[in-house]
Amino acid sequence: MAKRAWMVLTLFIMCVAMPAPVTVFAQDEEEVDEETKLLKEGLPLTPTRMLTESFTEGSWISLDISPDGGTIVFDLLGDIYTMPFSGGTAEALTQGMAFDGQPRFSPDGNHVVFVSDRSGGQGVWTISVDKADTTRITRGEDSSYQSPEWTPDGDYIVVTRQGPGQGKLWMHHKNGGSGAQLIDEPDNARTTGAAFGDDDRYIWHGRRTGSWQYNSGGSDYQLWVYDRETGESTNRSGRYGGAFRPTLSPDGRWLVYASRHVSETGLRIRDLSNGEERWLAYPIQRDDQESRASRDAYPGMSFTPDSREVVAFYGGKLWRVPLDGSSPIQIPFLVNAEVPMGPEVDFDYPIEDTPTFVAKQIRDIAPSPDGERLAFTVMSELYVMDYPDGEPSHIAEMDANASMPAWSPDGEHIAFVTYSDADGGHLYSVGSDGDDLERITTESAFYAEPVWSPDGDRVLAVRGPRRAYEEAVSQSVPRGAVELVWLPSEGGDATVIAPISGLRRPHFTEGSDRIYAFQGGTGLISMRWDGTDSREHVQVRGSSGGGGGQGTAAGLILMAPSGDQALAQVGNQLYVVTVPTGVGAEAPTISVANPDNASFPASQLTDIGSQFPAWGPNAEEVHWALGNAHFAYNLDAAQAFADSIEALEDSADEDEEDEEDEEDEATYQPTETRIRIEVDRDIPSGEVALTGARIITMNGDEVLERGDILIRDNRIAAVGPSGSLNIPGGAEQIDASGTTIVPGFVDTHAHLRGSFNVHRAQPWSYAANLAYGVTTARDPQTGSSDVLSYEDFTRAGRMLGPRIYSTSQGVFSGEGISSLNEARDVLRRYSEYFDTKTIKMYGAGNREVRQWIIQAAYELELMPTTEGSLDLQLNLTMAQDGYSGVEHNLPSVPLYNDITQLFAQSNTATTPTIVVTYGGPWAENYYFTNTDVLRDEKLATFTPFEEIYQKAARRVPGWFDESQYIHKEISDFLDDVVEAGGRAGVGSHGQLQGLGYHWELWLVGSSDRMTNHEALQIATIIGADALGLDNDLGSLEVGKLADLVVLDENPLDDLHNTNTVRWVMKNGRLFEGATLNERWPEQRAPEGFYWQSTGAIPTRTTSGNE
Repeated sequence: MAKRAWMVLTLFIMCVAMPAPVTVFAQDEEEVDEETKLLKEGLPLTPTRMLTESFTEGSWISLDISPDGGTIVFDLLGDIYTMPFSGGTAEALTQGMAFDGQPRFSPDGNHVVFVSDRSGGQGVWTISVDKADTTRITRGEDSSYQSPEWTPDGDYIVVTRQGPGQGKLWMHHKNGGSGAQLIDEPDNARTTGAAFGDDDRYIWHGRRTGSWQYNSGGSDYQLWVYDRETGESTNRSGRYGGAFRPTLSPDGRWLVYASRHVSETGLRIRDLSNGEERWLAYPIQRDDQESRASRDAYPGMSFTPDSREVVAFYGGKLWRVPLDGSSPIQIPFLVNAEVPMGPEVDFDYPIEDTPTFVAKQIRDIAPSPDGERLAFTVMSELYVMDYPDGEPSHIAEMDANASMPAWSPDGEHIAFVTYSDADGGHLYSVGSDGDDLERITTESAFYAEPVWSPDGDRVLAVRGPRRAYEEAVSQSVPRGAVELVWLPSEGGDATVIAPISGLRRPHFTEGSDRIYAFQGGTGLISMRWDGTDSREHVQVRGSSGGGGGQGTAAGLILMAPSGDQALAQVGNQLYVVTVPTGVGAEAPTISVANPDNASFPASQLTDIGSQFPAWGPNAEEVHWALGNAHFAYNLDAAQAFADSIEALEDSADEDEEDEEDEEDEATYQPTETRIRIEVDRDIPSGEVALTGARIITMNGDEVLERGDILIRDNRIAAVGPSGSLNIPGGAEQIDASGTTIVPGFVDTHAHLRGSFNVHRAQPWSYAANLAYGVTTARDPQTGSSDVLSYEDFTRAGRMLGPRIYSTSQGVFSGEGISSLNEARDVLRRYSEYFDTKTIKMYGAGNREVRQWIIQAAYELELMPTTEGSLDLQLNLTMAQDGYSGVEHNLPSVPLYNDITQLFAQSNTATTPTIVVTYGGPWAENYYFTNTDVLRDEKLATFTPFEEIYQKAARRVPGWFDESQYIHKEISDFLDDVVEAGGRAGVGSHGQLQGLGYHWELWLVGSSDRMTNHEALQIATIIGADALGLDNDLGSLEVGKLADLVVLDENPLDDLHNTNTVRWVMKNGRLFEGATLNERWPEQRAPEGFYWQSTGAIPTRTTSGNE
């Protein structure tokens, strides 16, 4: 592949951090008017939009009846309302950005307790019914709370507190204090839904093991009673459908609770005087047993003061359910909702057609021993450049993917790893000028992380069997690193130093003959050359992310070439720590959660993030990469800069106030060098017309029953009824009569799982998706940044696959974001260095943190999506805050117009990934049970047999009665959202590459209310819009990219016909769906389908069992 290497240098030396940008929604409090301040309710995000709707139905409404029986209090869309018991127009008790819910009247009726995130994190609050005072009851910002309830005397509140640790009942005094945990054991038991009867000694509650379980058996909760005098707990139910949300009558006679029967939930009533039970109401709202139940497993309900009725929510309404068995009575309500929302974070991302592109990622950076050159890889090719301002040179041209360069001590040679399907894995050495390419290894294997011995005579490497890489079906390579070996640097047989597990990055230090390495779970270790005398030196941990317990362990620790310092990578950030000696036999653990308070000297080097860290030739400089940028951090210069700032501060007038924020203070900045490798973009040349096909353009409801489409290079030049186009004489015409053409499918949640570190020439998962018609895929949360290189491979035409978009690694709580500026720093990693266009916010923190992230995303023009996390309340707050997408279905069904309007008007795209349903059995089990996956010929063509066998031959658990699935209810909600003007997507989750996309599409379209055309729109134009790509993708219109699928059967007649792919065109190249043989503009078979090699499936050589 032709390349032109060039570079632009951007140097930032001892710069002053720029002040944070000002936006319309990240304003200082004094700039916000009083009305807006009230709507913010203490949260940082300034609302810029308002959902204004009148609702007579709602979703998951918790309620309570006042002690005098005259008033109902209930929640809807994060606000609390009151209204007369008879119904009517509700009055807002709370209103604003905070998400308030689960209200309960105090015994005297003067106050309401509720759960709110108005302080940034969740807590328990009370408000007087006259709104005169609002009081916070709990402390801290890192826990969540469910189902608060007053003790009968009105002095205490019992509530479930979740985190740190499993959810347990706590008791707090109404006037403050830290409270007391009531139930400790067992640790993994979750206790929720506290309820009192006429005896305040006993607290009824629901209890389960853990927070949730995928593919649950359906009896997760049972009823328990806690004795406040003895501290003992007693089980009070054992129903097959579970038992939860106990509610007791004021007279102490009746217990009502919810339970599942087959696929629906009902209310059971128990006479506590004799233990007799019966069904009271069935069916009602489906319970939340199979999710996190962040607002309990069933909405709060209440007895009337006379103990004759239970008032409960179901079917979107409020109902009075008489205990005598007579018909329920609806309590009508009207809520004139005004729900403030954050900014609309929606951008367009044009797809370039330039002849070349700049590679997104440099990898495996290695400074030379004299510090004057830098080796690295780009798209699995080895480069060397004079540092810092030389021109990169591509060395070691070969028919194999290259990675992990390592310099010889004299700087004359570079050892590196290769892998090819033909030859397997090897170690090579090449002169730094590109001459003297020699293979070091004599045996093919899977090699990684080479390093030269200090004398230059030997090369060490981590090794595993070749078959480990060949048989790996996902990112990692099980059994790919089983021994540490050394080889003569001039080539020869390998000598095993020691068997290993989890060992990485062997390296050396000055004046020592020991081999240092990082050991996963242990930290920095060292050993002798014969593998003996292994010693542990230090472990480094970061923040726990507010969850309590030990902080995140370092993913890499490297001892400095000299001295007593080590470089540690914790999450995405780099730290330098001092490694103490003489502290006993046990290696110390150094926490860098706050480096200033570390047990030994420590400093943080990065704020945006880092990858591929390495020491310079001495202990003075640290190098790393981020995207295609290289960074060098001089520790001495950083210390000198810090000393100069301290001296300036000491000399300042003590009476002079510092008016600058901490974030605006001058800070040392590393030297940044942008290394730009320009690569030829794959754009076919020529004209081709597909004629006589039915064309579903996705331009509104347009369908051309017999049409032609003309492609010029990689764009659509014309489309119209057959015979209406002016097809050039030199254009090739392909008869597509009898077929149906649709735009290329867009997978908005595709985990493609290409191999990490040592890249494959052709990952099977990428080929499989293209063969099944997926021409664009967005991979949210890839676990590593390798996807950036795979994106470049596809853009260059070096491998087959969809257009690749991704969030790269997710933004997790381990980032430790504690301010808006820190959120900006973290997200710059994605906007300025990874160029991902999007991020995935994955449980990064409480509501305050999530709002900082959405503010930063808006400023940096990123469209953030989020992890749904089986948490309906979390999903609603993210839609309200303006997140561009939510991944996975909202776990509660059915959902009503309140949530439909919230998602439609916030423009938050929902990609439900129904194949891995939240709140019900994974719907992929339906297809594994009812279709012959194990013998699917096309699937076997594009999928390693082991992948098919381990998923399709035996599934534990894997069989569910059809009544247990909830995909139709999820599809109903998607239909409602799209009909209301909102967005949705089809996301296969990488469950069964290629074919799994069609399963998901059929599930998305399974609603009786959704037409096949509407489902296809979600799979194409609406999905493209959700990714900001609809100006170039998603419909068959002039000027758009030539991504399309030619189907043998009409999907408008039967949606299952999407899986009749005859041809698939991506970027103007036409491939056969059955083989991926290229049909136009060239005729050629694909290369690199390693999984189809002889021997993958055994040939019978015996008669077998007779």
